[in-house]
Amino acid sequence: MILVSGGAARAFGDDDAKSLAAPAPESEGVNWRPLLLQSVAFLGVEHGFRWATEEGTRHPHRSFFDGYIDSLNSLHGWSDGDPFLVSYVGHPMQGAVSGYLFVQNDRKYRAVEFGNNREYWKSRMRAAGYAWAYSEQFELGPLSEASIGNTQSFFPQQGFVDQVVTPAIGLAWMIGEDSIDRFVIKRFEARFHNPVLRVLVRGGLNPSRSMANLLAARVPWHRDTRSGVWRATPPPAPPADTSEPQPIAPFEFLATTRVEEYLGPASRSACIGGGGAAGFRFATHWQIVGDVGGCKLTGFGANLSGDSLTYMIGSRWNATPRGRWEPHAQILVGGRTLTHEQMDPAKKAQLEAEAAREGRTLGFSDHYLYSRQSQTTGLAVSGSVGLDVKLSSAIALRALDIRYAHSWNSHLSGVNYADALQFTFGLIVRFGTW
Repeated sequence: MILVSGGAARAFGDDDAKSLAAPAPESEGVNWRPLLLQSVAFLGVEHGFRWATEEGTRHPHRSFFDGYIDSLNSLHGWSDGDPFLVSYVGHPMQGAVSGYLFVQNDRKYRAVEFGNNREYWKSRMRAAGYAWAYSEQFELGPLSEASIGNTQSFFPQQGFVDQVVTPAIGLAWMIGEDSIDRFVIKRFEARFHNPVLRVLVRGGLNPSRSMANLLAARVPWHRDTRSGVWRATPPPAPPADTSEPQPIAPFEFLATTRVEEYLGPASRSACIGGGGAAGFRFATHWQIVGDVGGCKLTGFGANLSGDSLTYMIGSRWNATPRGRWEPHAQILVGGRTLTHEQMDPAKKAQLEAEAAREGRTLGFSDHYLYSRQSQTTGLAVSGSVGLDVKLSSAIALRALDIRYAHSWNSHLSGVNYADALQFTFGLIVRFGTW
């Protein structure tokens, strides 16, 4: 995509020229019309790919209204049956692209750059809000997976993982691309003036921004913050960060990726997923923490699937809340819900054959006829220690959190999930300091 666009760069003239969808020069507000047009174009690309590659999307064999209502009624649990790369890479990139669509049409904040400044973080919070709205439309709206192909009406695609992961990890993806643009790409451009290399580096190291640029009828390597790659003079070096130290944040939000290993006799498999947590500070070293996470159980055969959902609250102690390195410890209490779904392939084939003779397809309401669901919910407690690395007063990385959790769940399908060791990594966004 980048190479093809690069070949047409001279047709655009200089890549600093205004695009066909360039925002108006007003100082504040959002250019809603081009934003919505670009979002519809992105939606068309995504659904076009689904239509081209998914037989069920092309031929749902159900009425629009009935299939849509069945999809909405079928939602439950965490996992949606997608592989890890789709749920935890593809959907975050979707969130980042839709976020950049908002950024490039946000007149007041579109030219801000990554750094310890209030304008940047306001911009990305606004973009994350729009990414959430776009994600909900893509999953459940009138032009969504639920309406076009009735995806959620088919087992095992009923989980909420995408609604959580797309905006949350999508925000982290945007911040990652922004930091790469400032600290890697700009330094590369200051040293190397070859325009082809600049095209490849600018476009390739910021893939979500490049896609958003294309949807706005601009070359992928366009930047609102500096000149194009065909200029002979190197871009100016980024300004020094001269902002003063900020106070400790009263509130923070954490988006995580989690890997859970189960311990003890009769235990099996791992659980891979993510989640979110919110912390409210009530003292210099203490926070109240709410934590919700879900993951997909692995290690099953073709006809058995499962997921885990935890919801906990407790307190966290921060050793050095004003330092760059922030060790912490926390204790949480709440609940855990574990779900298994066992499918009978022979029964499913029989029902599909009967439905085909009747000129219909099986929906989610039919999957209970060929599958059996078992579930257990119990009290859960956990204790963890970890280390956060502060990048600025507004953002930090959870470098590692090691958690031991115990839940009073009964065995599920003969499997013991009572004791678990969890490893968590994530991005922390802090509010009240910018």
